[in-house]
Amino acid sequence: MNRTGKLRLGVLGSGKGSNFVAVAGACARGELPAEVAIVMSDVADAGILARAAGQGIAARFIPPGKFRTKLDEEAEAAYIGALREARVDLVVLAGFMRILKGDFLKAFPQRVINIHPSLLPSFPGLEAWKQALDYGVKFTGCTVHFVDQGVDTGAIIAQQTVPVLDGDTAESLHARIQQAEHQLYPVAIRLMAEGRIEVRGRSVVTRA
Repeated sequence: MNRTGKLRLGVLGSGKGSNFVAVAGACARGELPAEVAIVMSDVADAGILARAAGQGIAARFIPPGKFRTKLDEEAEAAYIGALREARVDLVVLAGFMRILKGDFLKAFPQRVINIHPSLLPSFPGLEAWKQALDYGVKFTGCTVHFVDQGVDTGAIIAQQTVPVLDGDTAESLHARIQQAEHQLYPVAIRLMAEGRIEVRGRSVVTRA
């Protein structure tokens, strides 16, 4: 943390940034001891960058490089450098569509978190809400987890359930899951900011 006692967040996103808005709003309302220091995207015209700039938060596009699903080495180094320059304590992924590996995770050990639209370990990967609907489950939800070398395989910090209703479409279910995400992500970040999260192997213990 910086000398204000607030956790400095670096938010990475590729899309509209609705989870960023939820987190930034919770910070502004004093609901968690944190502040968004910088927002970065791999998409030049991503809505998340416009939303950050509109709130007076540093917003930066960094090209992802030559790969389709991950950052190349040069891009990875640029992201790490920008986050360090912004003195970020915690990296928050908000719809960032690139897999982070290697040097990035070593640069921020157990300080990169993500939110996924299912109750992991069920339905990892893309369009998890559609996977849940197609499978026929009665409940799904969202998960905040640490990022590791796998895809949606990191230790689970917090989860929130969402019922699958009769007549749900992929769009209606996704919308309700997003509402749950907007509630859960600030709660999980507050636990991190308050030092109440302890990782024990695969398990995450929340201290009172």
